[in-house]
Amino acid sequence: MEIKTVDIEKPEEVNFILGQSHFIKTVEDLYETIIQSVPGIKFGIAFCEASQDRLIRWTGNDDEMNDLAKKNASKIGAGHSFIIFLTEAFPLNVLNAIKMVPEVCRVFCATSNPTQVIIAETDNGRGILGVIDGQTPVGFETNKDIAIRKEFLRKIGYKQ
Repeated sequence: MEIKTVDIEKPEEVNFILGQSHFIKTVEDLYETIIQSVPGIKFGIAFCEASQDRLIRWTGNDDEMNDLAKKNASKIGAGHSFIIFLTEAFPLNVLNAIKMVPEVCRVFCATSNPTQVIIAETDNGRGILGVIDGQTPVGFETNKDIAIRKEFLRKIGYKQ
């Protein structure tokens, strides 16, 4: 077995969700789930089919997000993995709905951070072992940091 890391390539402000699923209809079900969750969301989805034709299935409503999804899915190349890139919304807006899609087995991360995907490769194929999402903490937040966090969450409308 060989262990590899794959860097996710994307603009800094773009969010993505990486997960694992189990069936070809994942692409269509994820599309329907996302489009119904947030009006105006722009996204692209790519899904690595694990058997039969073994194609990267894709869909979305934004060319840039579609291109990011296809490019990164190809680099990851792990069977039954999916990746969704999105703008005009945050993963938080769609994450629970995505987790409720019957084909979705797991979500590895939902982030805009620089991310590496840890891949195991064998003669049989590739699988995702986990992710490195962002950087290592450098300390504990201070009272000032707590106040900034609380102000930020209220500013963007996630807390009152």
